[in-house]
Amino acid sequence: MAFDPADHWDGYVAPRSLEEYSARYADFFRMRREDGIIEVRLHTDDGPYAHTHAAHNAWPRVWQEIGNDPGNQVLIITGTGDRWMTGNPKGMNPKPASELDPDHIYQRMYDGWKLIESFTGSIDIPTIAVVNGPGVHTEFAVMSDITLAAPDADFMDPHFWLGSPPGDGQGMAIQSLIGAKRAAYHIYTAKSIPADKALEWGLINDVLPREDLLDRAWDLARFIMKRPRYTRWAAHNILSRHWKKTVAEDFGFHMAHQMLANVASKTRVPNAELIDDSDMRKLF
Repeated sequence: MAFDPADHWDGYVAPRSLEEYSARYADFFRMRREDGIIEVRLHTDDGPYAHTHAAHNAWPRVWQEIGNDPGNQVLIITGTGDRWMTGNPKGMNPKPASELDPDHIYQRMYDGWKLIESFTGSIDIPTIAVVNGPGVHTEFAVMSDITLAAPDADFMDPHFWLGSPPGDGQGMAIQSLIGAKRAAYHIYTAKSIPADKALEWGLINDVLPREDLLDRAWDLARFIMKRPRYTRWAAHNILSRHWKKTVAEDFGFHMAHQMLANVASKTRVPNAELIDDSDMRKLF
């Protein structure tokens, strides 16, 4: 029988329940849990997830809620439909960062910082990512313990192409997993890494037909759940220590450079002069 602190410790303050936080963030995530395995699915109106500043702000708190809930023992994170993510970066950045209120700039930086910091620091359970199709912001997918991908999934950091240095964690994750030389080429050129090459280079663990991805993730999660809880916790901490060190040593440097460049450039990021709508459709 699982230990329940509420039965033993007077004054115990319980974390939010799954019912509470899944309802609170339902506009961005659909969540379900079975036998300690929580599946978290990005979505917008139950279709492929469309990136927004509001969702970007919510992600760090979702990671914290998941990590705080002892009922969550293995995490599966995925997208909806045939795309990992969609978005309109032109619409998200209507004016240069240098024209934003200082507190607005702070909030944008804080959200990006906490997204990565919370994912690596708040989630102390095995993590499995299912990249169900193409899309950006795959940093927390490739930073998961296990990453599965659909054949048409791809991985890239578009920031330099859009007029910004890489700093939000995507470039850091790619650099860490495929090496400095490969990462430099793919970041400067914004050349995407297709799923088969991502598998060859160690960015992901397996490529499967889209319809088989979630079943495989759940099979892996159930296999992991057969081991003792302390073993699962300790194994995740050992396997994710690399990311904790990378975030502690490098991420602040990356993020600070990105934000400073965005403010100093006095141009909208993405810079509309550098891209056109046909290019944008290829990416999003």
